[in-house]
Amino acid sequence: MELTTFWFLVIAFLWTGYFVLEGFDFGVGALLPVLSRGEGERRQMLATIGPVWDGNEVWLITAVGAMFAAFPAWYARLLSGFYLPLVMVLAGLIVRGVALEWRGKVEGRERALCDAGIVAGSVLTAFLWGAIFGNLLYGTMAATVLGGALSLTLAVVHGAVFVALKTTGPLRARARHTALAVSVAALPVAIVALPALPGAGAANAAWTSHPVLWLAALAAMIALASAVALIWRRREGWAFTATAASIVLVTGTLFGTLWREPLPGLTVAEAASGPYTLGVMTWIGLIALPFVLAYQGWTYWVFRRRVTA
Repeated sequence: MELTTFWFLVIAFLWTGYFVLEGFDFGVGALLPVLSRGEGERRQMLATIGPVWDGNEVWLITAVGAMFAAFPAWYARLLSGFYLPLVMVLAGLIVRGVALEWRGKVEGRERALCDAGIVAGSVLTAFLWGAIFGNLLYGTMAATVLGGALSLTLAVVHGAVFVALKTTGPLRARARHTALAVSVAALPVAIVALPALPGAGAANAAWTSHPVLWLAALAAMIALASAVALIWRRREGWAFTATAASIVLVTGTLFGTLWREPLPGLTVAEAASGPYTLGVMTWIGLIALPFVLAYQGWTYWVFRRRVTA
C-alpha cells in the first residue's frame, strides 16, 4: 500500500473514532435538560462522560493534525473554505468544555448557565459537523441542512443509548424511551441522506458504479434500525454497539466518497505531502498510536461500570 493511501485511511480512522466517541458526548450534552429531573440526575448524566469527554476530543486534534501534515493542500483549502462554520465549531467546543469544567465549581445561576453552555455547545457542534461535510459533498443548502440533521439525530440517539447503558433507575428508563422517540426522526433522515452519499461527485450515481459504498450506506441504515429494535428489547449494550456501527459505516461511506476528490478539483495525490514527510510520519504514527489506543481503551475499561444516582 502506498503511503498516500495509508495516510488517507489513517485520517478516516481518526475521524471515525472522533465521531463515534464524541458522538455520544454530544448526545448526552444535548439531552441534559430532557432526561434529567433535578440536580442529582444531571450529575449522574454528566458523570457518564466526565472521565472521557476531554480524551475523546483528542481524536479531533489528531485527525486535524494528521491532515495538516499528510495532506496540507486539503487542510488549507478545507479550513479556508469553511472558515466561519469551523470557527463556530471551535466556539461550541470551547463553550461546552468550559461549562463542563466549571459546573462543579459554581452554584445557582452560574450552574444554570453552565448547563445551557453544555447543551448549546453539544447541539451546535453536532449539527455543524454534518452540515460542513454535507456542503463539502454537494455544495447546496439542502445538503447542508440534511447533513446537519443526520449528524445531530445520530448523536442524540447514540447519546441516549449510552445514558441507558451507563445509568440505573428512572434515568435509565427515560433514556431508553427517549432513544426510541428520537429514532422516529433519525431513521427517516438517514433513509433520505445516506443513499445520497455514494453518489456525491460521481458522474454515474448508479449503485453499480460504487457498490461497496452503496452497501456501506445500506448497512448503516440497517445498523441504526437494529439499534432501535435492541433498545426496545432493553439490550442497551448491543444497541450501543449498533449505533456505533452505524456511525462507523456512515463515516466510512463519507471518506470512501471523498477518496475520489477530497475537494472539488483536488485529488488525494495532488493534496499529499512528499514521500519523505509521509515516511517520517508513518514511523512516528506506528510507534505512538498503539500507546494512545491502549491508554484510552484502559480508561474506558476502568470506568466501565454503571453510574448510580
